Amino acid sequence: MNPPAVSVPPLLRGQPPLAILVDYDGTIAQTDVTDMVLADFVTADWEARSAEYDAGLTGSRGLMEWEVGLITADPARLMATAAAQPHDPAFRAFAERARAAGIPVEVVSDGFGFFIEPALASLGVGWVPVATASTTFPESGPRINFPYGNPDCLACGTCKRNRVLAHQAAGRAVVFIGDGESDRYAAGYSDIVFAKHSLERLCLEYGWPFRRWTTFAEIDAWLAGALTGFAADPASLSRPVPRPLFCGAEVWGPGRRDPLPISPGG
Repeated sequence: MNPPAVSVPPLLRGQPPLAILVDYDGTIAQTDVTDMVLADFVTADWEARSAEYDAGLTGSRGLMEWEVGLITADPARLMATAAAQPHDPAFRAFAERARAAGIPVEVVSDGFGFFIEPALASLGVGWVPVATASTTFPESGPRINFPYGNPDCLACGTCKRNRVLAHQAAGRAVVFIGDGESDRYAAGYSDIVFAKHSLERLCLEYGWPFRRWTTFAEIDAWLAGALTGFAADPASLSRPVPRPLFCGAEVWGPGRRDPLPISPGG
């Protein structure tokens, strides 16, 4: 059974017109937890398929459907591996500042997902909603479903693009925070992007504006300043800016599992 969908709250009068979407692997978690869970099952085939994904040649949904079939370990061992990964300790203060201001915070992850909610609870932010895959471990073997996948485009497990567009449709500019290849389809539609590692390279390649970051303490300081500016002048925070679609069924045709290249500046 899939979890209930994460809703987008309406923008109320006086609230800052911002929503914050955050990647998990390599962003809140300081390692790629999905890859760490898979580490004992990595093969030469996995290395090749992962490289194709990193290059934007294959979709994450098909990759994860294949990867989950590699897993043979006890789920408790997988969860222990995930729980042992380091997390950015400044995320909690950042998320709580946003919540106090009435700004929605949402984790959007294109990984296995089963370890995210326990990790957030351990960090003291179990209230943060999560849009990710649903990975379960019945006796017949691990299974993965994609409750936040796009029904018309099968390239990504979690359609981060649609989460961005949903919050923008509510009247909020979207702040996206990420680090890697799975974030390209969110960063290109978001209004403010904090990027590091591979996502920084992708933003430079595509000509998308971004802000470099290292820890959530830096982004928390930015948010504090933005809220101070909003209190003095509500017009200091702009509304979302519509952008042409560059991915998904509307561009690639329905049912596509492998993405097509993104045009620089698109």
